[in-house]
Amino acid sequence: MDNTIQTYFENLQSGDKNLQYEAFNNILDATKVEVDWAYEVWDQLVVDLTNSDNHERARAAQFLCSLAKSDPEKRILHDFSAVWEVTKDKKFVTARHSLQSMWKVGLAGTEQKEMVIKHLVNRFNNCPSEKNYTLIRFDIIKNLSNLYEVLNEAEIKNTALNLIEKEEDKKYRKKYSSVFQV
Repeated sequence: MDNTIQTYFENLQSGDKNLQYEAFNNILDATKVEVDWAYEVWDQLVVDLTNSDNHERARAAQFLCSLAKSDPEKRILHDFSAVWEVTKDKKFVTARHSLQSMWKVGLAGTEQKEMVIKHLVNRFNNCPSEKNYTLIRFDIIKNLSNLYEVLNEAEIKNTALNLIEKEEDKKYRKKYSSVFQV
């Protein structure tokens, strides 16, 4: 890992919220492509998924999702359940930020994509008992849309459209459909 990336990770612990936010965004930007330093931070990020600080949990989940494409050992297959747990965090903002990053895991390979889609579909079908379930459903559809935009696989779009059709409330069905401009 070069000094710049190392500094970004160090700045996440800064007392200066602006410096933390800048570091967070710089790390996400760096992980838009494959990186060779994923395993230098991987284990600590997995530990941070259960940190007492909700910001640490959210960042860890988002970073691991982004680093999945830089994971030739496929560690994400083992660690996914811990990452997924953060999407159900007691702090809704933490849960939501984590959920919104899940699609990135699907870019790592076929196994990862199928795992993510399975979890998203299951969550969509079972989340009506959760608080803010309409936002969760929107984020799930957006995840599928993001995955579809990158991979351009009709099966992903069809999965999303089938989920949208299950929504009984016309207002929300229309909102979810807007993601795919149906």
